[in-house]
Amino acid sequence: MRVDDRGFGILLKLTGLLLAGSVAVAAVAQEPTASGARARANALVARMTIDEKIELVHGLFPPMATGKTREELIPSAGHVDGIPRLGIPTTRQSDASLGVANQVEQRKGDTATALPSSLATAASFDPAVARAGGAMIGAEARAKRFNILLAGGVNLTRDPWGGRNFEYLGEDPLLAGTLGGAHIAGVQSNAIVSTVKHWALNPQETGRSILDARIGEAGLRMSDLLAFEIAIEQGRPGAVMCAYNKVGGDWACENRFLLTDVLKRDWGYPGWVMSDWGAVHSTVKAANAGLDQESGQELDRAIYFGAPLKVAVEAGQVPMARLDDMVARYLTGLIATGAFDKAMPAKPLPIPYAAHARVAQDAIEAGMVLLRNEGALLPLSPSVKRIAVIGGRADIGVLSGGGSSQVRSVGGVALEIPLPADHPAASFTRITYHKSVPLAAIRALAPQARVTFDDGRDPARAAAVAKAADVAIVFATQWTTEAADADDLSLPGRQDALVEAVAAAQPKTVAMLETGGPVLMPWVQKVPAIVEAWYPGQRGGEAIANILFGQVNPSGRLPITFPASADQAPRPTPPGRERMAKSAAAAAANPGAPQANALTGWTVDYPEGADVGYRWYEKKGQRPLYPFGHGLSYTQFAYRNPVLTGGTRLSLTVDVVNTGKRAGADVPQMYVARDGGGHPMRLAAFERVTLKPGETRRVTLIANPRIVADYDTTLPGWRIAGGRYRVALARDATDRTIVRTAELRPTTMKP
Repeated sequence: MRVDDRGFGILLKLTGLLLAGSVAVAAVAQEPTASGARARANALVARMTIDEKIELVHGLFPPMATGKTREELIPSAGHVDGIPRLGIPTTRQSDASLGVANQVEQRKGDTATALPSSLATAASFDPAVARAGGAMIGAEARAKRFNILLAGGVNLTRDPWGGRNFEYLGEDPLLAGTLGGAHIAGVQSNAIVSTVKHWALNPQETGRSILDARIGEAGLRMSDLLAFEIAIEQGRPGAVMCAYNKVGGDWACENRFLLTDVLKRDWGYPGWVMSDWGAVHSTVKAANAGLDQESGQELDRAIYFGAPLKVAVEAGQVPMARLDDMVARYLTGLIATGAFDKAMPAKPLPIPYAAHARVAQDAIEAGMVLLRNEGALLPLSPSVKRIAVIGGRADIGVLSGGGSSQVRSVGGVALEIPLPADHPAASFTRITYHKSVPLAAIRALAPQARVTFDDGRDPARAAAVAKAADVAIVFATQWTTEAADADDLSLPGRQDALVEAVAAAQPKTVAMLETGGPVLMPWVQKVPAIVEAWYPGQRGGEAIANILFGQVNPSGRLPITFPASADQAPRPTPPGRERMAKSAAAAAANPGAPQANALTGWTVDYPEGADVGYRWYEKKGQRPLYPFGHGLSYTQFAYRNPVLTGGTRLSLTVDVVNTGKRAGADVPQMYVARDGGGHPMRLAAFERVTLKPGETRRVTLIANPRIVADYDTTLPGWRIAGGRYRVALARDATDRTIVRTAELRPTTMKP
């Protein structure tokens, strides 16, 4: 994808604003080369004792820390002491996918700016939005004295019910990798480390710590691994975090194919691999496979990389050279990102929260998706006299996703609901609403209207309120979380009945969805306007009102397919759910039984391989409810004079014209497939274009060569077959209105 100079200039200005003031990195230092950083790291390792080396390859989990520390232990995700005599800094780690996390208020009173869910950022189709969010989070992390952020989630959505879908960037490897890389680069512009995670094939939360994910190598390379490859190339993260699950029979954190063969050998990755918290299962196998650091050691069954690793090195089971490499990679990641040389503040520093809130609001306003707008019901007229706002707790705030990404947002928590004790996420998350109130924001933009609220618990009462108004806005929510997949794709709590009742009573009904991903909509043909607001972050209420009243023209595009029915997806329900439910019931019935009720793992096959998301739907000839890339606007756009060229690459140039009466943003998308190859079309390029009414811009989309290629395990590497290729200039993954063909010459590329 090409970024024009004007967009880059705006990005630089925005980044400068984010980093201004006392939390600023005054200027982003010139990053050292990977080879230069490694040379410094090697020199430091040569001066270290074996005990000092061992200290750096395992870290504390502060809430449960039992090990000794010479430094202040800030309640957070992780901590590794430095080595003062060598100038090696202490590292403090925080969860930070959507902001500097403080899930269950480990740090009393500490709040942070909460971005909308990553799916909202992905829906912007704009790397500048992703980078701005990363830069903001990194600035706040530095001010709070953290120098490693557990951010950069790029796992692809393979199933619409995934509990952690909201934390990731959708189903397409080019989109996820590009925006993931931009977010990582933004974080690291503050001279701190971002991870990229969870390496790899971790799309399911049900049984994530025991399942074995199975997929062919070519399919894996062309989907999930490609998203990581693009993110690593563009973001250059200091660390990679390996996942909980097994992949092909080996735990991800002791999987030689993933850690050494692909990441370090094929891609030449110079940084370090840290484990997820509680994801280490061995000492010798994990170290020799390529794991460099055990994180959150108290959550593992043993401290595998402490004393046992020293014994293994001294016994020759793990070569000293491997230990040296583990330490050197850790130091390389710190040096290359600037985290090694830029000291952390001695105490927390002030943060420009008002400016950062604008970043969060800009992100959701760019990522909210107008799914349906029959009769141009939206934007609402400023002359509307009576508005019914119904359901979704819209009178108190907006919903947030659960898990390690949960941010205690600036302005306070509107509501927290504890989970049942037996919920897998009960110990580290709650159902939380940010205190950004849609009802108040709607009233502020419609001061002359009579705005009535009904909580939606009684559909009949809500219908009566809707009928008495000129327009009804019904809010529907679906809470999802890390550690548990969604029960199904229906809106929970009889909300479908609520939407049906309101729509039946009021022909001018708007459905506003706050969800963790796709949901089914049995009422879709009865509701003229539908907006997907995702988990909209700490300024979500204001953003929702701006979209409703046309203060902002919606421009988001779906980064994930919305199925028409659950059976359209490759797996209608999470594999292993019934086994887990039976095991839990048996354990509850016999709480004293030791291992009798222990749950063993199972295999999850991914036969769709590289055909993830919209590719699966095309391959199976299925029509989804709303396709990947779909999104409407309050203006109209035309594509004129498309010119496709081939040869060594596919290049598509087109005039994008705003033919409507409002300024707005469009996202022309380029899909590619080899003519006669039998494969679904793949997103090969995209660009977000903002235009004034009547404005035209000539845009050039250049296909990413690895998207055009297939992975050939016999090379091994990427192979572009020579011949004719079909290219669609499209508004979504199903649009074939404009299709051109061009010839490509054959070529191969390294893995």
